[in-house]
Amino acid sequence: MEVMDAVRHVEEGVDVAGRSRRLRLRRPLTYAVMVLLAIFFVFPVVAMVVLSLQPDETQVIADQDSIWAFFPRALSLQNYEDIFGRDVGRAVFNSALITVVTVGLGLVVNSMCAYGLARLQWIGRSVVIGAVVALMIVPFQSVSVPLLLVVNRLGWLDTYHVQIIPFVANPFFIFLFYQAFIGLPKEIEEAALIDGAGRWTIYRRIVAPLSRPTFATVGILQALFVWGSFFWPLMVTRGPDVRPLPVAMQVLFSDPNVPLGDVFAFAAVMTLPILALYLAFQKWFVQSVASQGLKG
Repeated sequence: MEVMDAVRHVEEGVDVAGRSRRLRLRRPLTYAVMVLLAIFFVFPVVAMVVLSLQPDETQVIADQDSIWAFFPRALSLQNYEDIFGRDVGRAVFNSALITVVTVGLGLVVNSMCAYGLARLQWIGRSVVIGAVVALMIVPFQSVSVPLLLVVNRLGWLDTYHVQIIPFVANPFFIFLFYQAFIGLPKEIEEAALIDGAGRWTIYRRIVAPLSRPTFATVGILQALFVWGSFFWPLMVTRGPDVRPLPVAMQVLFSDPNVPLGDVFAFAAVMTLPILALYLAFQKWFVQSVASQGLKG
């Protein structure tokens, strides 16, 4: 028995040493692959920013297909001055206002709807949950014309609220919140109810703080959707007063004489704010995605 135990200990030691050696070899390879993937996904953004800072249009055209697209030869904000002289500043303000208001209202409305579905027991609850899931697969284009007729009858065309109100509630975001809320332990809420707390207090002081990763995820996804929305604003806006950035970019591109440097500058103005938003809430976003994946 002692001999067998000794042999087993030796085999276990060899196995541990082998795993440790494989881990040491695998880690640099993993890091190398991750670095290559990061470079692959980041280089278009870097090239866009670098070319937007090139003051010479001839140089921009020459560098866009070469390695010099990633290394600035000269830096200037002239392209940004040019696009902001074309009422782009107004479009930036419009998009920012529409995005902030829509996301702010959406977080409250969608989360409260999901909390009612996840915790409150009422007649027809299962039917509503099924309807929310079914509405997730309905494309917006299929309801855009009827919705346009409704907002036209209401006199909402060419306004801010026609770009905000139809997109506050979203079945996909309600479902995300619903999945997060049903995963929270009920014992905490039951203890709060025994202590005399109401549903609103429980939602505001317990459920919402525990669901911060989900709030961050929904906020980023909804901001990305609203910030890049083009189809609906094109249908309901007529002039530059309430026109958002995607439509303003299309108007800019319709000019055949627009410099290529201005195009890259406009693309940077559209890309960098939403990228900064993601980086600010990246930790919570990844945490929420990981937790939802584990639940699934």
